Amino acid sequence: MSGVGARGYFIAGTDTGTGKTRVTCALLRSLNLAGRRATGMKPVATGAELVDGRFFSDDVARIAANSAHISPGSRINSYLFDSPVSPDIAAELAGISIDPVAILKDYETLASQAEIVLVEGTGGWLCPMGPRQTMADVAVLLGIPVILVVGLRLGCISHALLSAESIRGRGCTFSGWIGNRIDPDYRLPDANVATLTRLLGLPPLALLEYAPQEVPLPGAELLALAHRL
Repeated sequence: MSGVGARGYFIAGTDTGTGKTRVTCALLRSLNLAGRRATGMKPVATGAELVDGRFFSDDVARIAANSAHISPGSRINSYLFDSPVSPDIAAELAGISIDPVAILKDYETLASQAEIVLVEGTGGWLCPMGPRQTMADVAVLLGIPVILVVGLRLGCISHALLSAESIRGRGCTFSGWIGNRIDPDYRLPDANVATLTRLLGLPPLALLEYAPQEVPLPGAELLALAHRL
């Protein structure tokens, strides 16, 4: 567990494509607007594109744009791969191994400069990082509470329950969940949110309406959450 005094949260997803980056950026913007010096981190990113001779990750760039200023040399991204595949496969193709300790060191550097650090996971909660390691192992090593992003679409209830059960089963603090509507045709969203609330044992920390790629402006709900984190 990190011994750095800054508060951290691990932003996990029930699956890939649930809107973790959207949620992370919305929280960062809200936290900084509320006067909390907050920075984000995406330790592992895949599917980078070559731009002007350098690999570029849109997710990492969006997180950086919504973060408080950090000193040169601090890394919000520990591993960047061009292959748009699972991190374990991307690392194997690149001929390297993902070292969670290296991620921890980058996190501690950021935590020494910020009040709050939001660490966005890759893929779902159990996304593989290597032959035997998953993204969950990174969260456990960091020792920070977990916020689960639930992509509101058909099948999300089972995915959310399985993820929350694993988060709690690994001894992590489950700080709550945020619903992000990713399917504009999702039927009976209110009824499904009520089911998630009952079965997860917690109401949502926030609910984001459908708006692909848009970082929500900090409304009353997100600003109130920023003050509670």
